[in-house]
This record gives sequence, C-alpha cells and structure tokens, in this order.
Amino acid sequence: MILSNSIIAQDNDRSARIEEMHERKWQNLITQAQLSPKEIENVKPIFLQYEKTLWKMHQENRDAFRAALRNAKNVKPNYADLNERYVNYQFKEAQLFKNYHIQLRKLLQPETLFKYYKAERDFKRALLRDFQDHRQHDNH
Repeated sequence: MILSNSIIAQDNDRSARIEEMHERKWQNLITQAQLSPKEIENVKPIFLQYEKTLWKMHQENRDAFRAALRNAKNVKPNYADLNERYVNYQFKEAQLFKNYHIQLRKLLQPETLFKYYKAERDFKRALLRDFQDHRQHDNH
C-alpha cells in the first residue's frame, strides 16, 4: 500500500510538472505569436488537446521501448517489431500534427499561424537546451 501511494504521488508530481510545462509553452505561444484574446480563447482547447494526446503517445511509445530493451539482457529484442513501432509512431505523430494544423488554420491568419509554429519550435529548442545544460551541470 505504501509503495502504491508512492507511485501515485510520483505520477501526480509528474503530471503537475507536465501541466506546468504545457502552461509555460502556452504562455510563450501567446506572447510570441501575439495572439488576440479571441484567438487565445479559441486556440487554447485545441492546443491542450494536441499536447495531451502527443504526450500520451510519447509515454506509451517510450514505455514499450523501455520494456523491450529492459528485457534485452535475457532475450534479444524483436528489432523488426521495434522498427515498425518507431515508424508507426512517427506516422501517427505526423497525422496528429496535420489535424492540429487543419484546426489552427481555421482560427488563425497565415502570418499568425507562422509565428505560432515558430514559437513552438523555439520553445522546443529552449527546452532541449535547458535539459542539456541541466544534465551537464549534474555531471559536474
């Protein structure tokens, strides 16, 4: 029971961090793309749905790869299955993004949408840079 509570607490903490990261990203998008109050109201639910779906797909894929590779000490992984899983994940991610784009282009002017996508890319780069800096700091 203690272990179960510990796992639930870890999951809740992880969920809170993920939600915080989504909120930081959203605030960055609002600022960088200069969204109007009406655009903010219309786009935020689409943004949150996309982010949550993408994150869930990522978690499921990561967990499957970890499980397969964790067992690699005892049993050689089925690399053909892992390759298929990887390609299918990339395809589903692209489909998800395409659907996201279709929804956004109905709500945002092309220039605003361009700025929105640029802000997303910039946020990802900054997040990766922060992660790398944090790892380097931890290793020293």
